[in-house]
Amino acid sequence: QVQLVESGGGLVQAGGSLRLSCVASGRIFSIYNMGWYRQAPGNERELVASMTRNGTTNYAESVKGRFTISRDNAKNTVYLQMNGLKSEDTAVYYCNAMIRTRSLSLQTYQYWGQGTQVTVSS
Repeated sequence: QVQLVESGGGLVQAGGSLRLSCVASGRIFSIYNMGWYRQAPGNERELVASMTRNGTTNYAESVKGRFTISRDNAKNTVYLQMNGLKSEDTAVYYCNAMIRTRSLSLQTYQYWGQGTQVTVSS
């Protein structure tokens, strides 16, 4: 079994900052892409940022220049530094990872965290 556990959400004023963390644990051979998605009430889940194992990043246009994704492969952890937060960033943020669980199989599986609430007050 694999678990993704997020932390770092909360309530912050517009213009403030938060740092989200997500740790993957369990039966892990290798982690490929790791990323963050978010879902606001009434909206579909959307990609915020992702990073490959070798460090290639991808950001939603709405967060470019404000959010930074990073990861520590040795700790199976991905971070999301969020600066200049806006009210429209309010959502539940989910960690996502593509994980290879066995050395004898190239099969990868997608896992999700339970989500952490980020609320930005204006």
